Amino acid sequence: MVERPEQEETLERRLILATQAGLPIVPRPYAQVAAELGVSEAVVMERLQAMLASGRIRRIALVPNHYRLGYVANGMSVWDIPDACIREVGQAMGRMPAVSHCYHRPRHGKDWPYNLFAMVHGHHRAEVEQRVAEMARQLGERQRGYDILFSTRILKKTGMRFGAA
Repeated sequence: MVERPEQEETLERRLILATQAGLPIVPRPYAQVAAELGVSEAVVMERLQAMLASGRIRRIALVPNHYRLGYVANGMSVWDIPDACIREVGQAMGRMPAVSHCYHRPRHGKDWPYNLFAMVHGHHRAEVEQRVAEMARQLGERQRGYDILFSTRILKKTGMRFGAA
């Protein structure tokens, strides 16, 4: 087990560098990372849990390539939600099966009244439109209007990357 704080910090940095581009796609990814770092699988899992608990890392999650899965219609639904219920609606919307991610953003004048954004993927535009219309129906009076902004091209998406020091 790592005993000194500076050793712990060094291990955490090495762990972040080893996993920031993704875990290896093998039956035991944590064991492979552990072998690369020269520690046990238990140490890797313990350190990741500690970093999650402290907020040093936000999450460990699967990020599927929705394009390869056939979901090529991508619509950012934008919503005008009363400020008094934005948190409640955002949490409810984030749990909806059609929504991959959802977030609150400030309004920008009368021309942009939208304050809640939710990404919806589908096999074609009509499917996205149908899903968003169903979301609007479920929200009822808690939404005052919405629009859908469809993606026109694929952008490379990666999170923050740290370089070796």
